[in-house]
Amino acid sequence: MIHIVPILRDNYCYLLEGEDKACIIVDPGQVTPVISYIAQHGLKPVMILNTHHHADHTAGNAALKEKYAIPVAAPKAEQMKIPHMDKTLAEGDAIEHSGITLNVIGTPGHTKGHIVFYWKDRNALFCGDTLFSMGCGRLLEGTAEDLFESLQKIKSLPPETEIYCGHEYTKANGDFALSLEPGNTDVQTRMNDVFKLRTNNRPTVPVTLATELKTNPFLRAPNVP
Repeated sequence: MIHIVPILRDNYCYLLEGEDKACIIVDPGQVTPVISYIAQHGLKPVMILNTHHHADHTAGNAALKEKYAIPVAAPKAEQMKIPHMDKTLAEGDAIEHSGITLNVIGTPGHTKGHIVFYWKDRNALFCGDTLFSMGCGRLLEGTAEDLFESLQKIKSLPPETEIYCGHEYTKANGDFALSLEPGNTDVQTRMNDVFKLRTNNRPTVPVTLATELKTNPFLRAPNVP
């Protein structure tokens, strides 16, 4: 089971529930909502994962690590920027715990060492700030070429993969997508769904990669020789 915990202004933290209520915490940028959710649902934290070093994805590491006596695993390339790290991760690594297996994919661009986590058995991708619904992360450390190649890796995943991104940016991203392709009926349909979800204060994720391939201008961009 995948639990979505809204934190801060527009971030999402994800709790991946495995066997016997064990859970892996992904990108805890805030402590109190995460602890409250864990208590309410009787979950048992076993590990913290970070996609990258920004504080809105890591600020809860220390308190959660201390409270639950669990390790922090994060990008090897950013270990000097993420305190309290116990295990380094890079492309090709896998995390296995409580019936959950996550494959690590390197996706530099937003930051130089950004990674994402692919849960193949659940067709789920936890992509931090590399990919958003109908958008992508800003280039803060990497190059446009880096991010383009990272997005190609995500595009190669099965179309039924569900995208769990780090922020609720979908409405603004969709407005931009419509400005580029005002006649794209797939974007129009998606935006109608987004309006209904946000009107009811519900997340616009997960969304399938198949939908993103039809609506996200950064995934629709052609390869240029």
